[in-house]
Formats: sequence, C-alpha cells, structure tokens
Amino acid sequence: MHLFDAHETGPEQVHGGMSRQTIYQAGARTAAAPAPSLRGRARGWMRRAGQRLVGLGLPPRLVGYRWTRHLAAADVAGVTEIHPAATARAPLPRMVARREDLPDERGWFGYAFRDVPERRAGPTRLLRLAEARVLAARPGRDYAPAILNARGRSLDLREIRYRPFHAPLAARRPDLTLDRAVWFAERVYDNHAHWLTAHLPKLAQLVELGETADLVLPAERTPVIDHSLALLGIDPATQPELPSGAVLATRELVLLETDRFRPELLRLARRMTVGEGAPGTRRVFVSRRSARGRRLVDEEALTPMLRDFGFEIVEMERLDFPAQIALMREAGALLAPHGAGLANMLFCAEGTRVIEIADPAYPNPNFYAQAVGLGLDYALVRGRGVGGGHPLDQDLAVDEADLRRALETVLG
Repeated sequence: MHLFDAHETGPEQVHGGMSRQTIYQAGARTAAAPAPSLRGRARGWMRRAGQRLVGLGLPPRLVGYRWTRHLAAADVAGVTEIHPAATARAPLPRMVARREDLPDERGWFGYAFRDVPERRAGPTRLLRLAEARVLAARPGRDYAPAILNARGRSLDLREIRYRPFHAPLAARRPDLTLDRAVWFAERVYDNHAHWLTAHLPKLAQLVELGETADLVLPAERTPVIDHSLALLGIDPATQPELPSGAVLATRELVLLETDRFRPELLRLARRMTVGEGAPGTRRVFVSRRSARGRRLVDEEALTPMLRDFGFEIVEMERLDFPAQIALMREAGALLAPHGAGLANMLFCAEGTRVIEIADPAYPNPNFYAQAVGLGLDYALVRGRGVGGGHPLDQDLAVDEADLRRALETVLG
C-alpha cells in the first residue's frame, strides 16, 4: 500500500498514474524536524491508525476526509473504449539528426522530448459512474478538481486528483444536484494552452459521441472558451454551471478519459471547429515581447532577418480569438519562442511548417507532441535561458546563425 504525499502539488504527469490502492495522506512533513514530543508521537500514531483504518475500508467521512483511497477510474465505472492504448510514432524535429540529441529530462511533465518519437499514448474511454461528486476547488490561481465516488474514494484521472485542499469541499453538502451530468474540466482548464490541447479535443469527442446534452460547464470562463464552445455547437447559456468552490452531486457522472496529444483527438477538434484545408501562404512570427517570460531578447536585432524571410510579426494577445483562428488558417509557416501562442497551431492546416525556439533546459515537449499529432512539419531551434529564476519565467536568446540555418532548411 503506497502513501501519497499530500504536498506533491505540481502539475500532473501526462500519462501513467498512481496505483489503484493509493492512500491519500494529509499533513505530510516537507523538511527535517527535531525528534517528536510525546504529543507528536501520539499524533503520529493516530495518523497511522487513520490511514490504516481507511485502507481497511473505513468511510473517509469518519476521519474528515483527511485520507482516502485513489482508485483507477476505469475500475469503478462502466467503460466504453473509443481509442485503445497505442504507441504514437512521430518524425524527429527538423534540425535534429538523432533521437539521442533530444533532451531526455522529463521534468514535471512526465515525458521528455526524446519520448515523443515513440510515445505510449493512453486510451480514450467513456466512463459512466453511479453516484459521484465533483469538487470544484481553486486553492489559488489554479483550478484543480477532484471526483469522489459514492464511498468517498477518489477517482485517479489525468490532472484530476484529490488533494488536501479538497477536504472541506468533500465534507459539505452539494451546491448543485443533477440526475445526470457530463464533466470534462481538468486542472487549469482556463489556461489557453491547456484549453486548446486538452479540453477542446475532449469536447469535440463528446460532441461526436452525442454526449453533451447534460454537459456541466465551469462557471468561470474566458471569451476563448465560450467562442470555442460555440464552434462546436454548444451554447453556454443552455448548460448548467458549477462555480469554483462548489460541489456537484449526480446520480450518473459521464467522463471522457483521454491522453493529451492523441492525433485522433487533435485532428477531430480541428475538423469540427474550422474544417480541413491546405496551408496558407502567410509566414507568422509570434512575438512574446509583452509577456512576463520567455521573451526573445534578440527579437529587435533579428527583425530584419525575419522580414527578409517574409515573416510578419504578431502579438497574439492583441488579437481577439476569431482573428487568431483566421491567422492560423492563413499561415503556411509559424515561428515562435516556446509559449501559449503556439497552441493556436490547432487551427493550422495539415502540412503547415512550425518552428519552435525552445531551451532544452526547460524540457517541455508539448508543442512538439501537438504539432506531430496534427500532421504539421515541426522544427526545433535551440535557445538558451537568460536571467535567473525558474526556466518558465526566463527570457530566451537564440543564435542568429542557428535560426537562419533553420529557416533556410525549413522554408527552402
């Protein structure tokens, strides 16, 4: 029996998951501490006793939901398999000669650049669960839902996981009660890149399956989210909403379990929102000059070269979402430093050339995986982090000769 560290609150892994017999532990220590006092030893004994009793079947509500089992969702729900688990194979990025040249650091993403050319993709499954509750927690800026079954056990899904901050919601009465509900929102659904790469493809699959009649929407939505829903034929005004900090109880909960970047889901989302077509002729450089991090420090010096190659310089945040989509439909080449604006490649036609400038020290392969899943021609140009702090917040520098060589190779 594995004890889950309650303070492990970083982003979830893309696939895999915890064992189906995991015990959730609240109040884990995160630093070395002096020898416990008699009272501390008593508390430790009570904690271990509580864990043991929950492990033996004691209802979590009797211990204030301080501990609960994590259960594999497919083990406790009715399952309809849409796409089986499979190995997703992809070409190497342009400008990379060998797979061994790709970064193999998995970081908090759970997979590395080196995994993408031959990556095990999890299944797509429609799950039906009797008597469930959705806990719509937002402990800080980030949205983080959890799902409990009738016995108070936590369903273990990608980016949906019970955490210490869910305990008060687990112990309270429901705010919304429905006979049937369809739930799709995962952690940080309102992040632009997460929405386009994880949530919109999931919704497209639910629409194709005819499973959106009882769709419950998170109450806090951006204009991008509502416009995306409209593209799929979903009217937000007709759907029930669940605010952050609220609890949904339902007699039947319908879920779609997915793995991000599956080609079947990404291409379905593109087809159902903008249709298919051929690449356009515009060459677009996505500038991050107004962003908080990963700005290209060389941008001003590189601008003459970019214009020589025919690139127009665009700041995505200065365009509304329909204009962003239209730009992607007209693009034949998309160049950008690593950032959320690249997620808009979802609307690029198959064969569009995508060139990402990324720092291998921040090994986030999401846009590589997204590009190849969509059938785009992906190239990687290595940059380097500039400044201190977390790589997520550092700016980027790129060697002009390396970028020129990449543009000559990719664009001809």
